[in-house]
Amino acid sequence: MNAASSLELVAVDVGNSRLKMGRFEVDRSVLARDGIPQPAHLFEVPAQEVSFEQIAHWLAPRAVTEIDWYLASVNRPAATRLIDWLRTEGVERVTMLCAADLPLVVDLPHPDRVGIDRLLAAVSAERLRRHGQPAIVVDLGSAITVDLLSAEGAFQGGAILPGIAMAARGMYEFTDLLPLLDMHQLDEPPAPLGRTTEEAMRAGLFWGAVGGVRELIQRYEAQTRGEADVFLSGGAAPSVARLLKSEARYEPHLVLGGIALTAVRLKTSEPH
Repeated sequence: MNAASSLELVAVDVGNSRLKMGRFEVDRSVLARDGIPQPAHLFEVPAQEVSFEQIAHWLAPRAVTEIDWYLASVNRPAATRLIDWLRTEGVERVTMLCAADLPLVVDLPHPDRVGIDRLLAAVSAERLRRHGQPAIVVDLGSAITVDLLSAEGAFQGGAILPGIAMAARGMYEFTDLLPLLDMHQLDEPPAPLGRTTEEAMRAGLFWGAVGGVRELIQRYEAQTRGEADVFLSGGAAPSVARLLKSEARYEPHLVLGGIALTAVRLKTSEPH
């Protein structure tokens, strides 16, 4: 790959519960192709347990100063800690992305007030959707978001629901006897009919989330008067995707891919 035509970067998705990094080497011609770039290497840790030494080790033998850094954050304290460390290490090429940077039409009165992770996932969905088809983007993370792209590719907004793990914690904290369940890993759907309290909670949390997502998809498709392409990402996405319409696609790196696409677009538009 010609160094003059490529960009080596680290894309960072700073979420409320997880910090995800992807290392990319992206040819600038990616903007003329279908699909989204995929990270060559991944690094993921709880947002509150970031080890900067681990990050440096993950990048080795490259130094942190040799690579462009592009960050998207919905967790300001965690992002601030990371940026402070990068600055201390001497990194100068750090970009915190905002809505105005993205190659996406946002058909809302205040694009800067929409979660940047939602918009970046939509950047990827815009590249993945069939031409002329609306798209629905579902992210099953700390919160569940279900967003709509019009047939022209404009972000229309969406809905935000409590994530499955968040709802589980709420049931524990606002009741006296219900236990705290670990709902982060959902490789297989729980049985819908629980025979113990724990099983009943898992059934309600999981299938309630699936039902909410399914209802929103149906209502969005009724609004657009046509079948939409559906893309899912996030921790529970693999188990949920196959329970929705058969064409629903699990795409694990919608946000990181959106960051990489945005980075290439920004770099390409820089004056030479």
